[in-house]
Amino acid sequence: MKFTAYERSLQGTGASRRLRLSGKVPGIVYGAGEPQTIELDHNALYFALKKEAFHSSVLEMELGGKVSQVLLRDFQMHAYKQIVQHIDFQRVDANTRLRKKVPLHFEGEENSPAVKTDASIVNHVATEVEVECLATALPEFITVDLSGLVKGKSLHVSDLKFPAGIKAVRHGTQNPVVVSVAEPKVNAADAAEEEAAAAAAAAAAAATGGSKKGGKAAPAKPAAGAAAPAAAAKKK
Repeated sequence: MKFTAYERSLQGTGASRRLRLSGKVPGIVYGAGEPQTIELDHNALYFALKKEAFHSSVLEMELGGKVSQVLLRDFQMHAYKQIVQHIDFQRVDANTRLRKKVPLHFEGEENSPAVKTDASIVNHVATEVEVECLATALPEFITVDLSGLVKGKSLHVSDLKFPAGIKAVRHGTQNPVVVSVAEPKVNAADAAEEEAAAAAAAAAAAATGGSKKGGKAAPAKPAAGAAAPAAAAKKK
């Protein structure tokens, strides 16, 4: 990505406040030489910060007619307004070795046995990983293939596959979980409804079985009004 910055001569709290009121953002570029104060257009920077690549890839900064490669290192936002207050960049070159957090892009989850066969729940515990590499080899993101996930297994940082020249930064023996797989949770209301239905079915089955064990049903008694006509017919 490429963006344009402008040299900033005035410094201090008052100068920075006036700069922000005019729609600019104060910043600084350091590394590979003397630090240099800069200013950027606020709206262009605000929308650039919404792009993932602006945070995780080497950027081309045009300043004073020259283009240099920089890396976003930090930025500050207003406490409650959508306003960028300050931004920091680091100059890099082909020999700069750095550590940077890179986003993870997950794919193949819907085709994994954990989801397709066992209807398990896949949790993305981490969405980025810190890597160490040369600035020129810094990837925009790391692709994580989840098609081999199975129920009850987790994916750790050591399981990730990195491009050549890139390695994960691990602090000591730590091996953080990136993706976990859990069995689906049963809703309490659904479980109660299933239990009630099973109990009703069992009661109905018991009632049906009891009527069969009783043998043949007793013949119905004739009504009193029907017996009188039959007796009268015999007398005649």
